[in-house]
Amino acid sequence: MEDVYQHFRKEEQPFIDNINDWVAQVENQYTPYLTNFLDPRQQFILEAVVGQNSDIQLHYFGGYEAAERKRAFLSPPYFEPSQDEYEIGLCEIRYPIRFAELSHGKILGTLLSSGLKRELFGDIISDGERWQFFVERSLIGFIQSQVGRVGKAKVTIEEQEYTEILLPKDSWTIQTETVSSMRLDTVIAAVFNLSRQRAKEAIQAQKVKVNWTVMDRPDFELGILDVVSVRKRGRLQVKNILGMSKKGKIRLELGVLDRNQ
Repeated sequence: MEDVYQHFRKEEQPFIDNINDWVAQVENQYTPYLTNFLDPRQQFILEAVVGQNSDIQLHYFGGYEAAERKRAFLSPPYFEPSQDEYEIGLCEIRYPIRFAELSHGKILGTLLSSGLKRELFGDIISDGERWQFFVERSLIGFIQSQVGRVGKAKVTIEEQEYTEILLPKDSWTIQTETVSSMRLDTVIAAVFNLSRQRAKEAIQAQKVKVNWTVMDRPDFELGILDVVSVRKRGRLQVKNILGMSKKGKIRLELGVLDRNQ
């Protein structure tokens, strides 16, 4: 177990412990286990911990093909889940479009203020006007009863069929960057063309999230598939570490979503 822990951050150890509990449950009961929604970094850890176990298969679905946040089935080799077995519901937020403006941050804050945890929600998507989100299906009625406003806008939550999924407006671009280290402030500065000082100030002002959680440490070391959100600038994801340059710098492959959120 120590061998597994040493490859990941200390704060990720409880999640690794959860994975081992899931694996034990599948092996002992020979039945599949469905997780909550996992972010890309958690999916990466799950693959790393379970990937070498030939008795366990991993299956993922997040509600649509390009989903970032996905539920996973850990299962015996015989099991092949249907889309419906992931128990993911799709909701649309109805609001007065002409008189109000919603954002990813406002919607997420409202959903979490209902008392539910982030891992119960999948992606929040928009076509530039309409907004939808994915959620554990059994919670839709509760959310409909609890959420009547997003910010100052009066809203209603409507369940939708999968055929009504929006085509998200934003798309990621792939780019490479060369950085001196994997520090959060260093990578943000490189991607969004900021000075290290301005990147550091944004982090300390709690304008930066790593994997959907506020991160106020400029020296935080990023890893594979971490997703970083910078308020009013956009998002980035560490896709791959391509190697070292001749000058000892790190070459990164990044996904970048340059938009306000």
